[in-house]
Amino acid sequence: MGIFTPRSLDIDVVMDLMVHELDIIASLVNSEVLKLEAVGIPILTPKIDLANARLEFANGCTANITASRVASERLRKLRVFQPHEYYSLDYAEQQVAMCKLVPPREPGKLPEIVAQALAITKREPLLAEIEAFVEAVRTQSAPVVSGADGRRALVLAEDVLDKIKSHAQRAGISLSFE
Repeated sequence: MGIFTPRSLDIDVVMDLMVHELDIIASLVNSEVLKLEAVGIPILTPKIDLANARLEFANGCTANITASRVASERLRKLRVFQPHEYYSLDYAEQQVAMCKLVPPREPGKLPEIVAQALAITKREPLLAEIEAFVEAVRTQSAPVVSGADGRRALVLAEDVLDKIKSHAQRAGISLSFE
């Protein structure tokens, strides 16, 4: 979610912002999407400014994604829940926190929750992306994010837009998709 900035207003928030989260989640989950639901609304522009999508994958993973151009603060987080662990990634601050459920050491005691920050190397994201691309070209190696990965994210974003459009039609809401 982010504070409104008058850039990229010729496209909706799904193609501007959410497509990146769809790419990351699809890469992490690495499973087919079985079910997708999505809603979205225009707020300050004729395009969709706020969108929410829920994806259910064949491997049992569920992802809930919200992308917004209108919020009181800039928020770029990914949260991952799995049995006995929770990860919180803050893209803006470039921080990762992990909480882990540790079984009790003695019978009858409660499990402990252990939290720790994970060490990461902070980098300017666009510069890192460009450097990775140049390195792949220079060494003729596979890029970190392939064309197939990008296409998969784009197809998912288009599927989200289709769901938003069909939901809006059922609700009698007029949206601009041009």
